[in-house]
Amino acid sequence: MMLYLANILLALAWMVVTGSATFINFLFGYALGAGALFLIREQVGSLGYFARTRRVLSLALMFVYELILSAWRVAVLVVTPDMKLKPGIFAYPLKVDKDYEITLLACLITLTPGTLAVDVSEDRRFLYIHALDCSDPDQARMDIATGFERKIMEAFR
Repeated sequence: MMLYLANILLALAWMVVTGSATFINFLFGYALGAGALFLIREQVGSLGYFARTRRVLSLALMFVYELILSAWRVAVLVVTPDMKLKPGIFAYPLKVDKDYEITLLACLITLTPGTLAVDVSEDRRFLYIHALDCSDPDQARMDIATGFERKIMEAFR
């Protein structure tokens, strides 16, 4: 966490040195700071910093892919004349146990078209999910477990 702060401080220092307080300049300074930290990664112990950043970016890219794929599936379902939908709610057993991990998983599921995280059980062991097409809840559970939940655990543990 300290290396993220150091990278932000390096980006802010870049903005001060260049005299330009724009978002693009901040991003450029952040990239320069990441490059500087990469060069001295063994001295400051930042090996995990770059690996975690790569895993978080992998999670973000997977979300964008799933977002596009789900939007396409929902669009096809909507324009199909004979919609054979079986909407329903199923319980998903959680492997993630920290509050921020559960919240992130629920948000990713909710932001994906066709699914909605409805509730979390009191003991935080189950997430209740509404699916537009719940004809195969076991497959939906498997998709979440091997998709979003696995990527969240890789990125934040």
